[in-house]
Amino acid sequence: MDKGKRSSGGSGGDDSIYRIPPYYYIHVLDQNSNVTRVEIGPRTYIRQDHERVIFGPQKMIMVPPRNYCIIENPAQKDKDGAVVLDKTGQIKLSHADQEIRLSQDPFPLFPGEVLKQAVSPLKVVPANCALRLRAVLDYEDASGEKRVAGDEWLFEGPGTYIPRKEVAVDETIRATIIKPNQAIKLRARKETQDREGNLRVTGEEWLVKKVGAYLPGAYEEVVDVVNAYVLTEKKALHLRANRTFSDSKGVKRKNGEEWLIKMEDNEAHIPDVYEEVVGVKDIITLNNRQYCVILDPVGADGKPQLGQKKLSKGEKSFFLMPGEKLEKGIQNVFILGEDEGIILRANEGFKDTLCDCERKPGDKWMMRGPMEYVPPVEVDVLTKRKAIPLDENEGIYVRDTKNGKVRAITGVTYMLNQDEELWSKELPPAVENLLMSMKDPLADRGVRGATAVAEREKTKVVTLRVPHNASVQIYDYKEKKAR
Repeated sequence: MDKGKRSSGGSGGDDSIYRIPPYYYIHVLDQNSNVTRVEIGPRTYIRQDHERVIFGPQKMIMVPPRNYCIIENPAQKDKDGAVVLDKTGQIKLSHADQEIRLSQDPFPLFPGEVLKQAVSPLKVVPANCALRLRAVLDYEDASGEKRVAGDEWLFEGPGTYIPRKEVAVDETIRATIIKPNQAIKLRARKETQDREGNLRVTGEEWLVKKVGAYLPGAYEEVVDVVNAYVLTEKKALHLRANRTFSDSKGVKRKNGEEWLIKMEDNEAHIPDVYEEVVGVKDIITLNNRQYCVILDPVGADGKPQLGQKKLSKGEKSFFLMPGEKLEKGIQNVFILGEDEGIILRANEGFKDTLCDCERKPGDKWMMRGPMEYVPPVEVDVLTKRKAIPLDENEGIYVRDTKNGKVRAITGVTYMLNQDEELWSKELPPAVENLLMSMKDPLADRGVRGATAVAEREKTKVVTLRVPHNASVQIYDYKEKKAR
């Protein structure tokens, strides 16, 4: 038999007597009126013939402190807390409704009531945490603020959250810790007001750089944690704007604009939401024997001068601005000795300060050492020349590129100028073989066959050694004379 039930003195046979212990209850159905009522212990209940116990004895529900439970289809009560009955004596219920009951005296479940959620502890929200709440019904809270179904807000800790039937808990939010040289990127899920009091539209993104714990608002979501780029004297940050905006220093940046952030601007830079990091640029250092030519240099207005060139000489250190590039990298200064020179050509008109003369495009001239020379941006270096030392029995063929005349230079140290070049003298194969054999006309008179030697340098003057007591005849094809 169930707890609290007992047969009537053992003589009847039906369960007509119910001994209900303290804090227990039963549901009794009156079969005449079809009305169910509650009998609460401690008491001994004697069942009538037209009654039937349909539930219990059952222990009352006990809600200890800092706990709660949810009752579905709760019984209606008047202002004094008494249960409201209809004209038939049946307990009136709020069907499809819910009631959250906190710590109180033990209570029974009236007929029709359902324990939807068992007794559970209240949720304690620690510091730096919050509950995201959502209204499922329109209501007005204790402070007089009206909530509309669908509204969201936060219950921030530390504190104990008291649930309401009109409110659902969506999730628990933890604060994001912002360290030095860090920021968090936030995005608005709908139109809202941030913690600084600024209005944000749906989809807008912004940064929070304040060091410490940051708890996102109800309509805010953390997109990313952004780390700062630490800049040094040798590194700079190359940025590009994704849209038109004003940066942290109030400078207006247009969409697609690029610029550099250096150490003197900011030691550690956190890119804004509309700034894209293109890369980190290293510094370019020139010593006193180096130079470089910068293409498309940035002018005083901060805009690139397309098609222009700029000469930069050492000693100096600088960063290439966005859009700039080196023409041929870092180049060494031309250091010319006494027997050296360089051939130059002007690619545009300019005034040559070395000779105090005007140079026209296409002009060619030669600079002779000893000297240090850094070519201006208007000048191209064609080649470097070195003087050729010649003995009295040595020579070279030189051709003038202007008139085509060829002459032989012998017995001096000679340097080709800008209008001269070495000329190769072609000879018949038989003469080439004789010259290459290097035979002595007297000593090698009886030797047959040619001895293989290195190929003749065709730019050198052809020399023929004439032995003692010997003679040769030379025919000049131009003068048509022999000697």
